[in-house]
Amino acid sequence: MNRNIMFALAAGLAAGFIAGYFVFGESKDAAGPVVAAPANAAPVMPAPSLAGGTPGTMPAMPGAMPAGPVLPNAEVQARIARIEAAVLADPKNHDAWAALGNEYFDSHQAQKAVDAYGKALGLKPGDPNILTDQGVMYRQLGQFDKAIANFQKANKLEPSHVQSLFNLGIVYANDVNKPDEAAKAWNKILTTAPNSEQAAQARQMLSQLKK
Repeated sequence: MNRNIMFALAAGLAAGFIAGYFVFGESKDAAGPVVAAPANAAPVMPAPSLAGGTPGTMPAMPGAMPAGPVLPNAEVQARIARIEAAVLADPKNHDAWAALGNEYFDSHQAQKAVDAYGKALGLKPGDPNILTDQGVMYRQLGQFDKAIANFQKANKLEPSHVQSLFNLGIVYANDVNKPDEAAKAWNKILTTAPNSEQAAQARQMLSQLKK
């Protein structure tokens, strides 16, 4: 399954500031509305499907991402339990680890998501979608340097990967107070994919930086 959804984050710079938007890697799949799931890496967002499959479409309006942990409902808990059993039975199942990361991502269990994505990346390094989704979770944990490193690595592996560039700009602008670096990331999107949804958002973010 594939996801490419944007979530509004309550992370502005100040009044009339940048409202942080995060674009999740197409590595997530959703069995429900929320984030991204592993497309090839197994259904990455809900339903196990993160990196592999046809990329999802971006919703017209981004959904607001809850600030804290979300208690999974019974259905999600059961799905997580099944995938956890799968990785216990087969620790080398890359797709299952990616799918588990997506489920933890969707239920805002950031540290567990980071760990599961780490297992997936250990089995198949270099997936820009999983790196991006893991980076979003690092950001949620307040580990901004690691988030930046993930987004940079994802974009180095795939220069046209606009999700990682967009998120890189968000962390630079909202979390580490490096507006010039944020502008570089967002301007690169305008060059790489000028007609993309991320480019439209990047233009808005760039206009805010100039104020």
